[in-house]
Amino acid sequence: MSSKVVTSLMAESILLSKVGQVISGYSPITVLLIGSLVLFLVVYNKRRSRLVKYIEKIPGPAAMPFLGNAIEMNVDHDELFNRVIGMQKLWGTRIGINRVWQGTAPRVLLFEPETVEPILNSQKFVNKSHDYDYLHPWLGEGLLTSTDRKWHSRRKILTPAFHFKILDDFIDVFNEQSAVLARKLAVEVGSEAFNLFPYVTLCTLDIVCETAMGRRIYAQSNSESEYVKAVYGIGSIVQSRQAKIWLQSDFIFSLTSEYKLHQSYISTLHGFSNMVIRERKAELALLQENNNNNNENAPDAYDDLGKKKRLAFLDLLIDASKEGTVLSNEDIREEVDTFMFEGHDTTSAAISWTLFLLGCHPEYQEQVVEELDAIFGDDKETPATMKNLLDMRYLECCIKDSLRLFPSVPMMARMVAEDVNIGGKIVPAGTQAIIMTYALHRNPRVFPKPEQFNPDNFLPENCAGRHPFAYIPFSAGPRNCIGQKFAILEEKAVISTVLRKYKIEAVDRREDLTLLGELILRPKDGLRVKITPRD
Repeated sequence: MSSKVVTSLMAESILLSKVGQVISGYSPITVLLIGSLVLFLVVYNKRRSRLVKYIEKIPGPAAMPFLGNAIEMNVDHDELFNRVIGMQKLWGTRIGINRVWQGTAPRVLLFEPETVEPILNSQKFVNKSHDYDYLHPWLGEGLLTSTDRKWHSRRKILTPAFHFKILDDFIDVFNEQSAVLARKLAVEVGSEAFNLFPYVTLCTLDIVCETAMGRRIYAQSNSESEYVKAVYGIGSIVQSRQAKIWLQSDFIFSLTSEYKLHQSYISTLHGFSNMVIRERKAELALLQENNNNNNENAPDAYDDLGKKKRLAFLDLLIDASKEGTVLSNEDIREEVDTFMFEGHDTTSAAISWTLFLLGCHPEYQEQVVEELDAIFGDDKETPATMKNLLDMRYLECCIKDSLRLFPSVPMMARMVAEDVNIGGKIVPAGTQAIIMTYALHRNPRVFPKPEQFNPDNFLPENCAGRHPFAYIPFSAGPRNCIGQKFAILEEKAVISTVLRKYKIEAVDRREDLTLLGELILRPKDGLRVKITPRD
């Protein structure tokens, strides 16, 4: 037995002896409580010292007691993202890992394919970090925020909803709302510059609301609606809670003015979702009853224009609920709200960045237009079919390289449930692992000239042999994005509709943009472009 172990045992023996002397005059219950507290402190201290020992072996900035690096992170949203990226550059190593303390909680930042893979590719680390807890009041325990068995169960239920045959029903929605966007953009023809982002965001919000709930909210016509305001407002509050350590306490947060706004937004969002679920369930029940009775007045599967009625994501959830035995009303609302959250902001960012980058690089824009001309000829109006969208291979390369440079979700976080070896360093259980997607996609070993927009990065011959975790805009591994096919099809539909009508020219320069690494990677002051009709 080593001298250090002997010394430690002697010290603990002396401590316990002194504690025994102090508590000898107290009642048995008091003695039990004090003993339990002492035991807890001893065990906690041992575990804590082990965690600190391993975390401190990973490169990172000096941290203050109790506060860690929280003061350095207490900055505005635009500066926060720059500091996190700068920290990776300053303390990053060839093994692709560094660490930072948020208060007493350790985090490791991962930004190489080899260091990202052990986390994302494992069934042991499917649980999201505590940063996602602030989404629970809105999303509950839907697919994004649920853990362990509940996540596995929900994923199994929801996977069929994103089959290509189901997605084919959504193409009409993509086309209809894209056409509305093209009409709305017409007012900007001739202007020197305008911000593209709000137009696209309202379009994707219309798309996701109709595909998720089967209801139109006309966001592109009424951007001041309470529902639209609530979607934007709740995202901003969640980001503030993630970044500001004093707002992470539910009690302290409940005393702030932001809490009242938060509760108002939640009431609006849940109220709308619950209303739509109730109405749709009643409609489906009536339809079933009329069909059973062979009622001549029963609603059929076609609308007034003779088009087949589309199933919304909500309909698929109601069908999967088995009358509440599998999914309750609350479960359905969680998944619908999750789809609303994940399905509009991420795609709007991808569409906006792609159009902007094509506006910066007219040579690539013309290649996309040539591809569209080969598909549609001189026809500027006929909506795209599923086959048309699948044939837009070069446009897909452009979207993918846009997502490489500006991934919609710039960072992802997982809880490390047990010790794991990453790059030769032991990352102990209880650590939060942050996958730095933005930095990962700029690896010069994988992408030559990583800051340059180059759709050719995703030609088949250039993808061959690439590390599977070098490019992960939709995450990767067992908890990858279930809706990535939906997203790519939607992005193709919107972008192709705009480019068939207009030539895009970027007004801002990339190097002049300030990035906000919030829940979604967005430009602080928008993306300014100008447009001219293709004709």
